[in-house]
Amino acid sequence: MTDEEKWGTDYHSPLEGESPKPSRQAPADTVGGIMYGCDVPPSPQPSPTKREGVRFRISPILLTLMGVAFACGLGVDLPAHAASPHVVKRGQMHMGTLVFLTAVALDKQLAHEAIDQGFAEIHRLEQILSTWIPDSELSRINAAAGQRAVKAGPETMELLEYSLEMARLTEGGFNIAIGPAVEAWNVSREGRIPSREELESTRPLMDLSAIQIDREAGTVYLARFGMRVDIGGIGKGYAADFAARVMREAGALSGVVAISGDIKTFGRLPDGQRFVFGIQHPRKENGITIGQLELEDEAVSTAGDYQRFFEKDGIRYHHILDPQTLQPARLSQSVTIVASTGVLADGLDTGIFVMGPEQGMALIERLPGVEGVIVGADGAVSVSSGLQDRLQLSAQK
Repeated sequence: MTDEEKWGTDYHSPLEGESPKPSRQAPADTVGGIMYGCDVPPSPQPSPTKREGVRFRISPILLTLMGVAFACGLGVDLPAHAASPHVVKRGQMHMGTLVFLTAVALDKQLAHEAIDQGFAEIHRLEQILSTWIPDSELSRINAAAGQRAVKAGPETMELLEYSLEMARLTEGGFNIAIGPAVEAWNVSREGRIPSREELESTRPLMDLSAIQIDREAGTVYLARFGMRVDIGGIGKGYAADFAARVMREAGALSGVVAISGDIKTFGRLPDGQRFVFGIQHPRKENGITIGQLELEDEAVSTAGDYQRFFEKDGIRYHHILDPQTLQPARLSQSVTIVASTGVLADGLDTGIFVMGPEQGMALIERLPGVEGVIVGADGAVSVSSGLQDRLQLSAQK
C-alpha cells in the first residue's frame, strides 16, 4: 500500500508567514456530485422562525440542484497566538461509493486517527446493513421473509424504525420495500420499461405493515414471502451521523463526512467559518450552481432524477419510483434537504421528491429543524422559509 493510499490527501493550515499548499497532490475534486472549492463569503444567520416558503421560477440554465458541493477553506492563515490546526481529507470506498472524510485537529496524527475511526465505523455499519453482503443482518432478514423472525442488533432495528417513520411523514413517498419494482425497471443497468402486469405483481411485497419489529425479542420479521427491504435511501445518512460522532470522540475539532451525496458536518473550519456547499442544476453539467449554503452541525442530502436514469423516445425514466404508481415520480427534478441529522435529511429527500413541490414544501415547513430546496418538474424552485436568508444565489451567465 502506498503512502497516498494509506493516508489520502493531507492538507494543513500554514503557520503565519507560510504560503498555504497541500503536502501531497490532491485527487480529483469532484465525486458523487460533491465539489470542493473555496472563497465563498459568509451567509447571514437563518431566521429562528418558520414562515411560508417562497416559490420562484429560474430559467433552466439557472437550475442547479445536482448534488452537494462543499467549499473547504483549507490552508487559511490563523492569528499568531493560535495553534495551527491540521485539516486532513481522505477517501475510501465504502457502501458502494467513494466516501470522503475531512477532519480538523490540532495534531496531524490525531486528525488521521479520527478519520480512521470514521472509516471503521462506516465499515462496521456496512457489514450489518448492506444487502450486498450475504451474511449481513439485513440480508438474513430478507432471506427469511415469510418464514421466520431473525435476531437483529440495535442499529438494524433503529434504522428500520426510522425508515417506517419517514414513510409515515412522506405519506408513503419513501418505501424501503420498493426494491422489486426498482429492479423491474433495471435503471442502474441498461434500463427497460416493464409491463403493468409485471409491476403490479411486485405491489404486495411493498406492504410496510408486514415489517414486524419486536424490540423485546430483538427480532425483525418480514411477513410476506419474497419481500425484502433495502436501506439504500436512508442508510448513508445514518452512517454519516455515526461516523461524525466517532470522529469527534476521537479528537477531531470539526469535520465533514461525505458519503456520496449524503453529508454531515460538525464544528467549523480553522478560520471560524462554516462549511460551504453549493446546490447545482439537475439538468446541467457538474459545477454550475445556483447558490451556496453554509452548514454547521447540520446534514444535507439530495435526491434527483439525473442520478440514475435512461431515456427512450425522449422520455426520462429514473430510479425514484412513486410507490403508488410504480412509475418514475414526475413532480420533481431534484430535492435537497438540510436537517440536524443525516438520517433525517437522507430519509426525507426521496419521499419529498415523490410528494412534489407543493406537498413536499408544506411538510418541510411543518418539521422543526428541517429546511429544503425543491426543483419542480416545471423548472420552478421552491426554497423553505429558513433558507431564504441563507441561500446565496450565484451569478449566472
